[in-house]
Amino acid sequence: MNVVVLCSGGMDSVTALHWAKVHHAVTRVVSFDYGAKHNAREIPFAREHALKLGLRHDVIELPFVNQLFTSHLLQSGGSIPEGHYAAENMKQTVVPFRNAIFLSIACGYAESSGAQGLVIAAHGGDHTIYPDCREDFMRAMGDAMRLGTYAGIELLRPFIAMTKGEIVGEGRQLGVDLARTWSCYKGGETHCGRCGTCVERREAFIVGGLVDPTVYADNAPLPKNPMPAASAERIEKPKLHG
Repeated sequence: MNVVVLCSGGMDSVTALHWAKVHHAVTRVVSFDYGAKHNAREIPFAREHALKLGLRHDVIELPFVNQLFTSHLLQSGGSIPEGHYAAENMKQTVVPFRNAIFLSIACGYAESSGAQGLVIAAHGGDHTIYPDCREDFMRAMGDAMRLGTYAGIELLRPFIAMTKGEIVGEGRQLGVDLARTWSCYKGGETHCGRCGTCVERREAFIVGGLVDPTVYADNAPLPKNPMPAASAERIEKPKLHG
């Protein structure tokens, strides 16, 4: 299947890009510059991996998100909170309806490029704080994309039933240089080691049993996950086409 891959430059999406290159015919790679504090650190890695694989990489600029939306993740927002990814304060980094916007634009982009599928790296932990990563939403969005295009664009989520640690393991098997990815929401010169995405990244390498190649400004002990495993929302593994 010809597919377009959404790639931010983070660990998950870069691994999904390499996965897609193995399992499908990747026609293009697309990133969104929407005014997030870390866009300038992430996007160059997306481009690097796309070029390494010999693929076209396009960046779609969405300045209205930074101008009109409310989120601490954006340059127009407040300071990035610190703590565990699942902590209540991390909801401050949610950009309202972000995935719906990205997927809508990327769907039209995919059909225009002659693709039949769109790959997104949403995984089993994202649903904790992001409403537009949850299974009901993604299933509905996938239906809308398929029904709203002549090509019947399929939404492919190869990592939806995986943990971040399992994605790290998948990246290793695919030979991905995970040091050449970016996670930190603060977007500084070095990963801070304290924000939710840095904590999640550090946990993923520990859980995956792999050496973390990332340089962190702070390697203090990780905060405890505030969400008991038993209370985590159940994610049903979707049927993938192609």
